[in-house]
Amino acid sequence: MTDTSINETLDDQTAKEAYFTASQRQLIWARFKKQRAAMVAAMVLVVLIVSGIFAPFLSPYDPTIAGRDKDYTNGAPQIPQFCDANGCSMRPFIHAVTRERSLATNFRWVTKIDEDTRLPMQFFVTGDRYKLFGFIPGSIHLFGVEGGKIHIFGTDEDGQDIFSRTLHAIWTSLQVGAIGVFIAFVLALIIGGVSGYYGGWIDGVIQMVTDAVRTVPAIPLFMAVAAFMPPEMSAEARFFYISIILGFIGWPTLARRVRTHLLTERNQEYVLAAQLCGASSSHVIRRHLLPSFTSYIIVDLVISFPYMVLSETALSFIGLGLKDPVSSLGVMLQKATSADVMLNYQWYFIPVIFFIALVMAFVFVGDGLRDAADPYSESHK
Repeated sequence: MTDTSINETLDDQTAKEAYFTASQRQLIWARFKKQRAAMVAAMVLVVLIVSGIFAPFLSPYDPTIAGRDKDYTNGAPQIPQFCDANGCSMRPFIHAVTRERSLATNFRWVTKIDEDTRLPMQFFVTGDRYKLFGFIPGSIHLFGVEGGKIHIFGTDEDGQDIFSRTLHAIWTSLQVGAIGVFIAFVLALIIGGVSGYYGGWIDGVIQMVTDAVRTVPAIPLFMAVAAFMPPEMSAEARFFYISIILGFIGWPTLARRVRTHLLTERNQEYVLAAQLCGASSSHVIRRHLLPSFTSYIIVDLVISFPYMVLSETALSFIGLGLKDPVSSLGVMLQKATSADVMLNYQWYFIPVIFFIALVMAFVFVGDGLRDAADPYSESHK
Protein backbone atom coordinates (compact mmCIF):
# COMPACT_ATOMS: atom_id res chain seq x y z
CA MET A 1 0.00 0.00 0.00
CA THR A 2 1.16 3.52 -0.76
CA ASP A 3 1.43 6.25 1.84
CA THR A 4 -1.61 7.99 0.32
CA SER A 5 -3.86 4.93 0.62
CA ILE A 6 -2.65 4.30 4.17
CA ASN A 7 -3.49 7.87 5.15
CA GLU A 8 -6.94 7.60 3.54
CA THR A 9 -7.59 4.35 5.42
CA LEU A 10 -6.55 5.96 8.70
CA ASP A 11 -8.77 8.97 8.00
CA ASP A 12 -11.74 6.69 7.29
CA GLN A 13 -11.16 4.79 10.51
CA THR A 14 -10.86 8.02 12.48
CA ALA A 15 -14.08 9.33 10.93
CA LYS A 16 -15.92 6.11 11.78
CA GLU A 17 -14.64 6.18 15.35
CA ALA A 18 -15.72 9.80 15.70
CA TYR A 19 -19.15 8.91 14.32
CA PHE A 20 -19.75 5.98 16.67
CA THR A 21 -18.41 7.83 19.73
CA ALA A 22 -20.23 11.10 19.03
CA SER A 23 -23.10 12.18 21.23
CA GLN A 24 -26.63 12.56 19.91
CA ARG A 25 -26.26 16.33 19.91
CA GLN A 26 -23.06 16.15 17.85
CA LEU A 27 -24.69 13.82 15.32
CA ILE A 28 -27.69 16.10 14.92
CA TRP A 29 -25.44 19.13 14.41
CA ALA A 30 -23.34 17.27 11.81
CA ARG A 31 -26.48 16.29 9.88
CA PHE A 32 -27.99 19.74 10.22
CA LYS A 33 -24.91 21.43 8.71
CA LYS A 34 -25.39 19.43 5.51
CA GLN A 35 -28.74 21.09 4.81
CA ARG A 36 -28.11 24.38 3.05
CA ALA A 37 -31.65 25.73 3.27
CA ALA A 38 -31.75 25.10 7.02
CA MET A 39 -28.34 26.73 7.53
CA VAL A 40 -29.36 29.83 5.56
CA ALA A 41 -32.60 30.00 7.53
CA ALA A 42 -30.62 29.66 10.77
CA MET A 43 -28.43 32.63 9.82
CA VAL A 44 -31.50 34.71 8.92
CA LEU A 45 -33.10 33.71 12.21
CA VAL A 46 -30.01 34.74 14.18
CA VAL A 47 -29.97 38.14 12.44
CA LEU A 48 -33.66 38.72 13.21
CA ILE A 49 -33.30 37.63 16.83
CA VAL A 50 -30.27 39.89 17.36
CA SER A 51 -32.13 42.76 15.66
CA GLY A 52 -35.05 42.25 18.03
CA ILE A 53 -32.90 41.99 21.16
CA PHE A 54 -30.96 45.16 20.33
CA ALA A 55 -33.95 46.99 18.82
CA PRO A 56 -33.69 50.00 21.19
CA PHE A 57 -30.09 50.58 20.06
CA LEU A 58 -30.56 49.78 16.36
CA SER A 59 -33.72 51.89 15.94
CA PRO A 60 -33.31 55.67 15.82
CA TYR A 61 -36.48 56.58 17.76
CA ASP A 62 -38.80 55.43 20.49
CA PRO A 63 -41.62 53.63 18.59
CA THR A 64 -44.25 54.17 21.26
CA ILE A 65 -44.43 57.97 20.94
CA ALA A 66 -47.18 59.02 18.56
CA GLY A 67 -46.39 62.11 16.53
CA ARG A 68 -42.66 61.52 16.74
CA ASP A 69 -42.43 63.37 13.45
CA LYS A 70 -45.77 65.17 13.24
CA ASP A 71 -44.68 67.09 10.15
CA TYR A 72 -43.99 63.87 8.27
CA THR A 73 -47.06 61.68 8.84
CA ASN A 74 -47.61 58.93 6.27
CA GLY A 75 -44.15 59.85 4.99
CA ALA A 76 -42.44 57.80 2.30
CA PRO A 77 -39.23 55.86 3.08
CA GLN A 78 -36.05 57.95 3.03
CA ILE A 79 -33.20 55.98 1.49
CA PRO A 80 -29.67 57.16 2.41
CA GLN A 81 -27.51 57.93 -0.63
CA PHE A 82 -24.01 59.03 -1.46
CA CYS A 83 -24.60 60.93 -4.73
CA ASP A 84 -27.18 63.33 -6.12
CA ALA A 85 -27.39 66.02 -8.81
CA ASN A 86 -25.01 68.20 -6.82
CA GLY A 87 -22.24 65.60 -6.65
CA CYS A 88 -21.10 62.84 -4.32
CA SER A 89 -20.23 62.73 -0.65
CA MET A 90 -18.15 60.40 1.51
CA ARG A 91 -20.94 60.35 4.11
CA PRO A 92 -24.42 59.00 3.37
CA PHE A 93 -27.16 61.58 3.50
CA ILE A 94 -30.84 62.19 2.87
CA HIS A 95 -32.55 65.23 1.46
CA ALA A 96 -34.70 67.55 3.51
CA VAL A 97 -38.41 67.42 2.74
CA THR A 98 -41.24 69.93 2.81
CA ARG A 99 -44.94 69.12 2.92
CA GLU A 100 -47.91 71.00 1.57
CA ARG A 101 -51.46 70.30 0.50
CA SER A 102 -51.96 70.12 -3.24
CA LEU A 103 -55.11 70.97 -5.19
CA ALA A 104 -54.18 68.34 -7.77
CA THR A 105 -54.46 65.60 -5.13
CA ASN A 106 -57.69 66.84 -3.50
CA PHE A 107 -55.75 68.69 -0.82
CA ARG A 108 -53.88 65.55 0.22
CA TRP A 109 -50.49 66.12 1.83
CA VAL A 110 -47.74 66.07 -0.80
CA THR A 111 -44.08 65.63 0.08
CA LYS A 112 -41.54 67.63 -1.89
CA ILE A 113 -37.87 66.79 -1.74
CA ASP A 114 -35.46 69.68 -1.30
CA GLU A 115 -32.50 68.38 -3.30
CA ASP A 116 -30.41 71.41 -2.39
CA THR A 117 -30.45 70.60 1.33
CA ARG A 118 -28.53 67.57 2.55
CA LEU A 119 -28.92 66.02 5.99
CA PRO A 120 -25.79 63.92 6.62
CA MET A 121 -26.16 60.69 8.55
CA GLN A 122 -24.46 60.25 11.90
CA PHE A 123 -23.65 57.08 13.76
CA PHE A 124 -23.81 56.36 17.50
CA VAL A 125 -25.92 59.43 18.18
CA THR A 126 -27.62 60.42 21.44
CA GLY A 127 -31.40 60.23 21.29
CA ASP A 128 -34.42 58.82 23.13
CA ARG A 129 -33.65 57.06 26.37
CA TYR A 130 -34.31 53.32 26.62
CA LYS A 131 -33.56 50.26 28.70
CA LEU A 132 -31.72 47.51 26.87
CA PHE A 133 -32.91 44.04 27.96
CA GLY A 134 -35.38 45.88 30.16
CA PHE A 135 -32.88 47.05 32.78
CA ILE A 136 -29.73 48.51 31.14
CA PRO A 137 -30.34 52.27 30.66
CA GLY A 138 -29.01 53.93 27.53
CA SER A 139 -29.57 56.71 25.03
CA ILE A 140 -27.11 55.86 22.23
CA HIS A 141 -28.65 54.88 18.90
CA LEU A 142 -26.88 53.34 15.93
CA PHE A 143 -27.71 56.10 13.46
CA GLY A 144 -29.54 59.37 12.94
CA VAL A 145 -29.23 62.50 10.83
CA GLU A 146 -27.87 65.92 11.60
CA GLY A 147 -30.52 68.63 11.74
CA GLY A 148 -33.55 66.43 11.14
CA LYS A 149 -35.04 62.94 11.28
CA ILE A 150 -34.63 59.87 9.12
CA HIS A 151 -37.29 57.27 8.39
CA ILE A 152 -35.83 54.54 6.18
CA PHE A 153 -39.14 52.60 6.21
CA GLY A 154 -41.30 55.73 6.25
CA THR A 155 -43.84 56.76 8.89
CA ASP A 156 -47.44 55.83 9.67
CA GLU A 157 -50.50 58.01 10.16
CA ASP A 158 -49.37 58.94 13.69
CA GLY A 159 -45.89 59.99 12.58
CA GLN A 160 -44.27 56.92 14.17
CA ASP A 161 -41.12 55.52 12.59
CA ILE A 162 -42.00 52.21 10.92
CA PHE A 163 -38.40 50.94 11.01
CA SER A 164 -38.22 51.40 14.79
CA ARG A 165 -41.63 49.81 15.23
CA THR A 166 -40.66 46.84 13.06
CA LEU A 167 -37.57 45.98 15.11
CA HIS A 168 -39.50 46.30 18.38
CA ALA A 169 -42.36 44.25 16.91
CA ILE A 170 -39.96 41.41 16.12
CA TRP A 171 -38.80 41.41 19.74
CA THR A 172 -42.39 41.51 21.03
CA SER A 173 -43.40 38.56 18.86
CA LEU A 174 -40.33 36.61 19.96
CA GLN A 175 -41.11 37.30 23.62
CA VAL A 176 -44.74 36.24 23.30
CA GLY A 177 -43.71 33.11 21.40
CA ALA A 178 -40.98 32.24 23.91
CA ILE A 179 -43.28 32.60 26.93
CA GLY A 180 -46.05 30.65 25.22
CA VAL A 181 -43.69 27.87 24.14
CA PHE A 182 -42.15 27.67 27.63
CA ILE A 183 -45.56 27.30 29.30
CA ALA A 184 -46.66 24.73 26.72
CA PHE A 185 -43.34 22.88 27.14
CA VAL A 186 -43.65 22.58 30.93
CA LEU A 187 -47.29 21.49 30.78
CA ALA A 188 -46.58 18.98 28.01
CA LEU A 189 -43.69 17.37 29.90
CA ILE A 190 -45.68 17.06 33.13
CA ILE A 191 -49.01 15.95 31.66
CA GLY A 192 -47.57 13.82 28.86
CA GLY A 193 -44.98 12.29 31.21
CA VAL A 194 -47.54 11.24 33.83
CA SER A 195 -49.93 9.94 31.17
CA GLY A 196 -47.33 7.87 29.35
CA TYR A 197 -45.55 6.52 32.41
CA TYR A 198 -48.54 5.33 34.43
CA GLY A 199 -50.97 4.45 31.63
CA GLY A 200 -54.22 2.76 32.58
CA TRP A 201 -57.13 4.83 33.83
CA ILE A 202 -54.82 7.77 34.56
CA ASP A 203 -53.83 7.87 30.90
CA GLY A 204 -57.48 7.63 29.86
CA VAL A 205 -58.57 10.57 32.03
CA ILE A 206 -55.66 12.74 30.95
CA GLN A 207 -56.27 12.02 27.28
CA MET A 208 -59.92 13.03 27.70
CA VAL A 209 -58.75 16.36 29.14
CA THR A 210 -56.19 16.73 26.34
CA ASP A 211 -58.81 16.15 23.66
CA ALA A 212 -61.11 18.66 25.37
CA VAL A 213 -58.40 21.33 25.31
CA ARG A 214 -57.61 20.62 21.67
CA THR A 215 -61.23 21.18 20.68
CA VAL A 216 -61.39 24.64 22.27
CA PRO A 217 -61.50 27.20 19.40
CA ALA A 218 -58.91 29.92 19.90
CA ILE A 219 -60.84 32.88 18.45
CA PRO A 220 -63.99 32.55 20.62
CA LEU A 221 -61.77 31.95 23.64
CA PHE A 222 -59.88 35.17 23.04
CA MET A 223 -63.10 37.04 22.36
CA ALA A 224 -64.36 35.93 25.77
CA VAL A 225 -61.09 36.91 27.45
CA ALA A 226 -61.03 40.28 25.65
CA ALA A 227 -64.55 40.98 26.90
CA PHE A 228 -63.41 40.55 30.50
CA MET A 229 -60.25 42.64 30.07
CA PRO A 230 -60.89 46.19 31.31
CA PRO A 231 -60.06 48.93 28.78
CA GLU A 232 -57.65 50.56 31.24
CA MET A 233 -55.54 47.40 31.48
CA SER A 234 -51.87 48.18 30.90
CA ALA A 235 -50.04 46.97 27.82
CA GLU A 236 -47.72 44.86 30.00
CA ALA A 237 -50.65 43.06 31.65
CA ARG A 238 -52.31 42.39 28.30
CA PHE A 239 -49.00 41.08 26.97
CA PHE A 240 -48.74 38.74 29.98
CA TYR A 241 -52.28 37.39 29.60
CA ILE A 242 -51.93 36.77 25.87
CA SER A 243 -48.69 34.83 26.40
CA ILE A 244 -50.23 32.67 29.13
CA ILE A 245 -53.33 31.84 27.08
CA LEU A 246 -51.24 30.87 24.05
CA GLY A 247 -49.22 28.57 26.29
CA PHE A 248 -52.26 26.97 27.91
CA ILE A 249 -53.87 26.09 24.58
CA GLY A 250 -50.63 25.03 22.87
CA TRP A 251 -49.48 22.07 25.00
CA PRO A 252 -51.70 19.12 23.85
CA THR A 253 -49.77 18.26 20.67
CA LEU A 254 -46.40 18.06 22.40
CA ALA A 255 -47.96 16.23 25.36
CA ARG A 256 -49.25 13.56 22.97
CA ARG A 257 -45.75 13.04 21.58
CA VAL A 258 -44.23 12.81 25.06
CA ARG A 259 -46.91 10.28 26.06
CA THR A 260 -46.32 8.14 22.97
CA HIS A 261 -42.59 7.97 23.61
CA LEU A 262 -42.97 7.12 27.28
CA LEU A 263 -45.49 4.38 26.52
CA THR A 264 -42.81 2.79 24.36
CA GLU A 265 -39.86 3.34 26.66
CA ARG A 266 -41.36 2.61 30.08
CA ASN A 267 -40.94 -1.17 29.68
CA GLN A 268 -37.27 -1.00 28.67
CA GLU A 269 -34.64 -2.73 30.79
CA TYR A 270 -32.94 0.47 31.97
CA VAL A 271 -36.25 1.70 33.38
CA LEU A 272 -36.81 -1.59 35.18
CA ALA A 273 -33.28 -1.43 36.60
CA ALA A 274 -33.90 2.07 37.95
CA GLN A 275 -37.16 0.93 39.55
CA LEU A 276 -35.48 -2.08 41.17
CA CYS A 277 -32.86 0.26 42.64
CA GLY A 278 -35.64 2.12 44.43
CA ALA A 279 -35.92 5.16 42.15
CA SER A 280 -39.18 7.06 42.44
CA SER A 281 -41.50 7.54 39.48
CA SER A 282 -40.62 11.24 39.18
CA HIS A 283 -36.90 10.36 39.24
CA VAL A 284 -37.32 7.74 36.49
CA ILE A 285 -39.28 10.15 34.29
CA ARG A 286 -36.99 13.12 34.92
CA ARG A 287 -33.57 11.42 34.83
CA HIS A 288 -34.07 8.48 32.47
CA LEU A 289 -37.11 8.73 30.20
CA LEU A 290 -37.23 12.41 29.23
CA PRO A 291 -33.48 12.75 28.50
CA SER A 292 -33.74 9.81 26.09
CA PHE A 293 -35.53 12.00 23.56
CA THR A 294 -34.48 15.53 24.52
CA SER A 295 -33.41 16.30 20.96
CA TYR A 296 -36.86 15.49 19.63
CA ILE A 297 -38.48 17.71 22.24
CA ILE A 298 -36.23 20.61 21.20
CA VAL A 299 -37.18 20.05 17.57
CA ASP A 300 -40.88 20.12 18.48
CA LEU A 301 -40.39 23.37 20.37
CA VAL A 302 -38.68 25.04 17.41
CA ILE A 303 -41.43 23.85 15.07
CA SER A 304 -44.19 25.10 17.39
CA PHE A 305 -42.57 28.54 17.80
CA PRO A 306 -43.79 30.04 14.49
CA TYR A 307 -47.34 28.94 15.26
CA MET A 308 -47.22 30.90 18.51
CA VAL A 309 -45.99 33.95 16.58
CA LEU A 310 -48.71 33.47 13.97
CA SER A 311 -51.36 33.18 16.67
CA GLU A 312 -50.25 36.38 18.40
CA THR A 313 -50.10 38.28 15.11
CA ALA A 314 -53.52 37.07 13.98
CA LEU A 315 -55.15 37.90 17.33
CA SER A 316 -53.56 41.36 17.49
CA PHE A 317 -54.57 41.98 13.87
CA ILE A 318 -58.26 41.37 14.60
CA GLY A 319 -58.10 43.44 17.80
CA LEU A 320 -58.18 40.60 20.36
CA GLY A 321 -54.51 40.58 21.22
CA LEU A 322 -51.96 43.29 21.89
CA LYS A 323 -52.80 46.94 21.26
CA ASP A 324 -51.03 50.29 21.00
CA PRO A 325 -48.63 51.45 22.31
CA VAL A 326 -47.15 47.95 22.14
CA SER A 327 -45.24 47.42 18.89
CA SER A 328 -46.42 44.12 17.47
CA LEU A 329 -46.60 42.85 13.91
CA GLY A 330 -50.34 42.30 14.29
CA VAL A 331 -50.84 45.79 15.72
CA MET A 332 -48.90 47.32 12.84
CA LEU A 333 -50.88 45.37 10.25
CA GLN A 334 -54.09 46.81 11.66
CA LYS A 335 -53.14 50.16 10.17
CA ALA A 336 -52.60 48.64 6.73
CA THR A 337 -56.14 47.40 6.15
CA SER A 338 -57.72 50.50 4.61
CA ALA A 339 -57.99 51.00 0.87
CA ASP A 340 -56.27 54.39 1.20
CA VAL A 341 -53.17 52.74 2.63
CA MET A 342 -53.11 50.02 -0.01
CA LEU A 343 -53.32 52.57 -2.81
CA ASN A 344 -51.10 55.37 -1.52
CA TYR A 345 -48.92 54.20 1.38
CA GLN A 346 -47.56 50.80 0.37
CA TRP A 347 -44.59 51.10 2.74
CA TYR A 348 -46.96 50.10 5.54
CA PHE A 349 -46.46 46.54 4.30
CA ILE A 350 -42.66 46.52 4.76
CA PRO A 351 -43.00 44.87 8.21
CA VAL A 352 -44.84 41.99 6.50
CA ILE A 353 -41.57 41.05 4.79
CA PHE A 354 -39.85 40.68 8.16
CA PHE A 355 -42.81 38.77 9.55
CA ILE A 356 -42.70 36.29 6.67
CA ALA A 357 -38.92 35.95 7.00
CA LEU A 358 -39.22 35.28 10.74
CA VAL A 359 -41.88 32.60 10.37
CA MET A 360 -40.23 30.93 7.36
CA ALA A 361 -36.85 30.90 9.10
CA PHE A 362 -38.36 29.06 12.06
CA VAL A 363 -40.12 26.63 9.72
CA PHE A 364 -36.97 25.80 7.74
CA VAL A 365 -34.83 25.48 10.87
CA GLY A 366 -37.47 23.27 12.48
CA ASP A 367 -37.69 21.04 9.39
CA GLY A 368 -33.91 20.82 9.25
CA LEU A 369 -33.66 19.84 12.90
CA ARG A 370 -36.45 17.29 12.48
CA ASP A 371 -34.62 15.63 9.59
CA ALA A 372 -31.31 15.78 11.45
CA ALA A 373 -32.81 14.21 14.56
CA ASP A 374 -34.37 11.34 12.58
CA PRO A 375 -31.70 8.64 12.10
CA TYR A 376 -33.87 6.96 9.44
CA SER A 377 -34.26 10.07 7.31
CA GLU A 378 -33.56 9.58 3.62
CA SER A 379 -31.22 12.58 3.60
CA HIS A 380 -28.74 10.71 5.81
CA LYS A 381 -28.40 7.69 3.58
